[in-house]
Amino acid sequence: MSELRAPNSLERALGLKEATALNMIDMVGIGPFIVMPLVMKAMNGPQCIFAWVAGALLAMIDGAVWAELGAAMPEAGGSYAFLRRIYDPGSWGKLLSFLFIWQTLIQAPLVVASGAIGFSQYAGFLLPLNPIGQKALSGGVVIILTFLLYRSISSVGKISLLLWVGVIGTIVWIIVGGATHFNAEMAFGGSLLKGSTSWILFAGLGQATVKTVYSYLGYYNVCHLGSEIKDPGRIIPKSIFISIIGIALLYIAMQLSVLGVIPWQEAQYSSFIFSTFVERLYGHSAANVATIMILWIAFSSLFAVMLGYSRIPYAAAKDGAFFSAFAKVHPTKHFPHVSLLALAATGFCFSLLFKLGDVISAILAMRILVQFIGQAVGLIIWRSRNPAASRPFKMWLFPLPAILAILAWLWLFWSIDWQFEVAGIAMIVLGIILYMFRARARKEWPFAYLVSTA
Repeated sequence: MSELRAPNSLERALGLKEATALNMIDMVGIGPFIVMPLVMKAMNGPQCIFAWVAGALLAMIDGAVWAELGAAMPEAGGSYAFLRRIYDPGSWGKLLSFLFIWQTLIQAPLVVASGAIGFSQYAGFLLPLNPIGQKALSGGVVIILTFLLYRSISSVGKISLLLWVGVIGTIVWIIVGGATHFNAEMAFGGSLLKGSTSWILFAGLGQATVKTVYSYLGYYNVCHLGSEIKDPGRIIPKSIFISIIGIALLYIAMQLSVLGVIPWQEAQYSSFIFSTFVERLYGHSAANVATIMILWIAFSSLFAVMLGYSRIPYAAAKDGAFFSAFAKVHPTKHFPHVSLLALAATGFCFSLLFKLGDVISAILAMRILVQFIGQAVGLIIWRSRNPAASRPFKMWLFPLPAILAILAWLWLFWSIDWQFEVAGIAMIVLGIILYMFRARARKEWPFAYLVSTA
């Protein structure tokens, strides 16, 4: 007999392997292959390792926030559900969750578009494309991904494992190649710590960490799929920490491999750093194969990104906080097909309209204040207000990791170019204005008193 399921509900079919694979392929997209030269340039040499370590530490302390909230509130939508519940769904939770959905409408398709554009640009190593060809390829990637995701979550989980094998295999190939051809003198030039006490290096660390954090983002993807995780109180925290530790080790090993094979003075200007790396070791034919595998990684990451983000409008619509059509679930495959198609359509348009440029900074500026800092502050508030609430996972050394995460995100926000800071704050202000108009029309908080006085 098939499992009975409420209308418009999702299926819990993802185990630890699938959840960890989805997290890891989300984290390792085109990001590290594009930003690594930028990180070396910002840090002016082998000190770039510090930026990858800093990004990993921030991911770990913020991951502890996600792990506790995800285990306690395993619902579709991740941050939407967290912000709504920890700030009180009848008051401030309404505003914060609305702001998150408002930002997601813009930044989620931008994330999809940035990955698709990065894919088409890196494909230039194999086949130089004119601007029209690049746009056609990036749009085509979004269409193919939509086709692969248009199926049940159990089938998606199996596809994710196949993609994960390709991701890990490619990275291991890069690391082994670097380890067997490593030149320590080329990598460190005498000292990794040379000039590391300079204030200029500290300023560069901020700019570089913006790039490395972008490459680590995705360790929380499993939280967006909370309603589809088996035994979420155990699996969500485990998958988060396994993903962060595993990817951090891989990124640091990848950076060391590049430093030991290509002089950083040359590598910092490379548009196809890992293709050049493999070409230097094994020749042009091997570099072509490596490029294909890097494109596999980028494709895999977008697969996980679109899967996770498609659950956020669905969760909001189920709560009545968004258009009701987004709450619809496919009648036989049991996934939010309207939400997926809407995300894909917007991401497709963005991939045709925008350049990669400064999308990384724009995405972070939009998310830091409401999502990352909002959740860390909210966890502290929620703990104090609900000491007896069920917590399958409890943050170690609470509240220290949450406080450190808040300070680290503030430092990172300060490190972003001021134009993006202003744009991020402006999006929040505009979202608050829109919420107030909507709340007044619906006589909801903070205008609920209008109901009693009418």
